[in-house]
Amino acid sequence: MSGTPVGAGTPIVVVGVGADGWEGLAPTSRAEVERAEVLMGSARQLGLVPESVTAQRVPWPSPLTEALPGLVEEHAGKAVVVLASGDPMLSGIGTTLTKLLGAERVRVLPAPSSVSLACARLGWAVEDTCVVSLVGRPVELLHPHVQPGARLLVLGSDGDTPAEVARLLSDRGYGQSLITVLAGLGGPDETVRTGTAATWSQPAPALVVTAVECRAERGTMPLPTTPGLPDGAYESDGQLTKSEVRAVTLSRLAAVPGQLLWDIGAGAGSVGIEWMRAHPNCRAVAVEADEERAARIARNAARLGVPYLRVVHGHAPDVLGRLGSPDAIFIGGGLTTPLLLESCWDALPPGGRLVANAVTVESEAVLGTWHGRVGGELVRVSVQRAEPVGSFTGWKAAMPVTIWSVTR
Repeated sequence: MSGTPVGAGTPIVVVGVGADGWEGLAPTSRAEVERAEVLMGSARQLGLVPESVTAQRVPWPSPLTEALPGLVEEHAGKAVVVLASGDPMLSGIGTTLTKLLGAERVRVLPAPSSVSLACARLGWAVEDTCVVSLVGRPVELLHPHVQPGARLLVLGSDGDTPAEVARLLSDRGYGQSLITVLAGLGGPDETVRTGTAATWSQPAPALVVTAVECRAERGTMPLPTTPGLPDGAYESDGQLTKSEVRAVTLSRLAAVPGQLLWDIGAGAGSVGIEWMRAHPNCRAVAVEADEERAARIARNAARLGVPYLRVVHGHAPDVLGRLGSPDAIFIGGGLTTPLLLESCWDALPPGGRLVANAVTVESEAVLGTWHGRVGGELVRVSVQRAEPVGSFTGWKAAMPVTIWSVTR
């Protein structure tokens, strides 16, 4: 109906359909489909409904996201039923519709999810299993979850996902990890195939769940999601916030899920990367004036499992106006740049955190002035590492780093 606000009219019912199709639908779900005036879903899902159901059938257009509001408006006031696979609220259309219309305009009738069915087949407790969705997303997102002993369920877009997961695990030193590919869960053609990441070569159908029991090979260095990854985890030209200082810096930045960090003078990108590794919903923008370093940051981000780190090649404060509103800011370089600290301070909302590191007398002077002006905490971190001195061992000191942290 032209001019009808999105979400007006009869609530939309979203019905989850399992691999057992029409015959497996619960009576309540089947009744909703039978009374529908409009059925929406993929061509495969619509094909599961018998011809005796006379509703108008609307296959999803591509791209769906842009077309969905128009479809909802077009059929406002009608009994619309949307067909989905399994649990529509698990990386499904139920979540999309709820965000678009609000929970009160959507009624969801789920079938058992692929996650529940996979855990039932494997004997895994759902609450102890990490679910990673790679549907329409890069496989590199799996990296932060690959930890010794972890159990993962990976949801993929197609049958290539198991092989991609196997390659990633092997490249990380987890080639002995056990892989179980479960296809057609809950349906008459359900199959289960097992192998190791290093030897995986089996074909897989399109709709699969890939289960992984992570097993690290001897000598493989764990890369936890806690701050302070080994310096060797990063490709770098030396412009890198070192591990010990990075851990202190990130503790003061206080990564919170959903919040945005500006990493200014990012160097190798380590602070922004580890901010994002703290939680899948953490966001960061890395600002770097050197083009080669900016490209290096992107490579580090992908290799360490945060490919959505935004890298901005440019000079601060010139580029700050197009970064989005920050919740926290880290300044790793350029403290003596005119108006940089002023611009960062002005950009912070109440409760926002600013952390800046200095190694030169001139940069320390800037931090001292700002500390006297707005407060916060000044800490000097000095690290010494044991190194050979002839046939003995002595301590070699790194340059001390002054860290200023303040909450607006």
